Amino acid sequence: MSESPSIQLRFPSIPGFAIRGDFDGGNISSDFGPIILRGIDQQIGLTQRLADAFNDKRHQAYVDHSVRDLFAQRIFQIASGYEDGNDSNKLRTDPMFKIGLDRAPLDAKSNLASAATFSRIENAATSKDVYRIGEAFVEQFIASYSEPPKIIVLDMDHSEDTVHGQQEFAIFNGYYDSNCYLPLFIFEGLSGKLITALLRPGKRPTGEENAMILKRVLKLLRDEWPETRIVFRGDSHFSNPELMDLVIEDGKSDFIFGVGNNAVLSRLSALFMDKAKSLHKTRCHNAKIAGCPPPSPTCVYGEVMYSSATWPQPFRVIVKVEVNSHSVDTRFVVTTFKESTPQDIYEEVYCARGQDENYIKMVKNDLHSDRTSCHTFLANHMRLYFSCAAYVLLHTLRTQTLASTELSNAQPTSIILKLFKIAVRVVQYKDRIKLQLPTSCPVKHIIHRVTEILFQVPIPLKNTA
Repeated sequence: MSESPSIQLRFPSIPGFAIRGDFDGGNISSDFGPIILRGIDQQIGLTQRLADAFNDKRHQAYVDHSVRDLFAQRIFQIASGYEDGNDSNKLRTDPMFKIGLDRAPLDAKSNLASAATFSRIENAATSKDVYRIGEAFVEQFIASYSEPPKIIVLDMDHSEDTVHGQQEFAIFNGYYDSNCYLPLFIFEGLSGKLITALLRPGKRPTGEENAMILKRVLKLLRDEWPETRIVFRGDSHFSNPELMDLVIEDGKSDFIFGVGNNAVLSRLSALFMDKAKSLHKTRCHNAKIAGCPPPSPTCVYGEVMYSSATWPQPFRVIVKVEVNSHSVDTRFVVTTFKESTPQDIYEEVYCARGQDENYIKMVKNDLHSDRTSCHTFLANHMRLYFSCAAYVLLHTLRTQTLASTELSNAQPTSIILKLFKIAVRVVQYKDRIKLQLPTSCPVKHIIHRVTEILFQVPIPLKNTA
């Protein structure tokens, strides 16, 4: 492990001691994470499921690394904070990453794949491979439940993925003022589980495209969960007649979408706007008399029945009018929900979709799903999927194995820094491997808990959970 023994590190001295350093520490890894990720992956079978969806066209006589090992290595690296494929040129000899892939940590013949191998596998992906992997994520989501849930919420949203080269299908988007992709992410809104994702060109999606994607997702869900109530939730990009038709035809689904303002809705909501203005004026007057500061914004909720020219039928539209001393803000939400008050539907159901943006930030900012610097669209799609898979592993770790610990609500970056970035000395004997962690490790109690759970819980014979 000492690549450059001639490199000497010098530091300011402390009283009585000079301080020098080198890279002759021996078989030490800076990453404890891969062995934890290995345990999670063994329980849920994620990397094998994704690998099974990929058609390996390589000549097997020249293959040193299986598709499953390549997927696992790349996903483990991303989940450990190494988003760049070039990082594998150094990490391929790291003893902990080798253990994570069931290989002898100190044997030179067990080295992992290099960046060139990952480049080839990413660029070998076909549209069918990408389609099957997208379905595999949905199947993984379904398998994460031991029994059909009574209700799930499909939170849908697009996110800008800015590009800085000549990537295929990258398009200038006037709203974001950039050349970008506009990938679609679908999460389960109650649990935060990833359902699937899709890399898209940078143009705004049409209703037909949204319906085409969600129809396939819905079919996979309905094949396994015919009685589950499914709620489609999204902003105004999804209030399309095609999606509304899809929900109505299903018969056991609901939707709640944002709606843009227009002249008809403004006229229908005028009563609520006048009420909000009058109420806020009264509150301001009372505050002034009492010598108090100006009051907080005044919100009034209402509902109307409305149908645009393209909608299949009239629907319930929730109106929210918020008035402050400077402006009047009116929002609209269309839904098939017949129960609950307008305020509860808006605040408790619709506003909860904001959490979806946090899930996207985890995939995008913490796990670098926007590292789409390959030229071809399909290779970039594979990179998106590797980051999504890292999210699935970390979400499973956080919500299950780390439940009731201080990291149970941690962001991926916090888990990586606090739990994964721990120095480990690796000692390999003839019949066993010994891992030596720092004596002063601040999260030793959490590590002990995690490792005991992963050690004691039997590995499923068939990883479907």
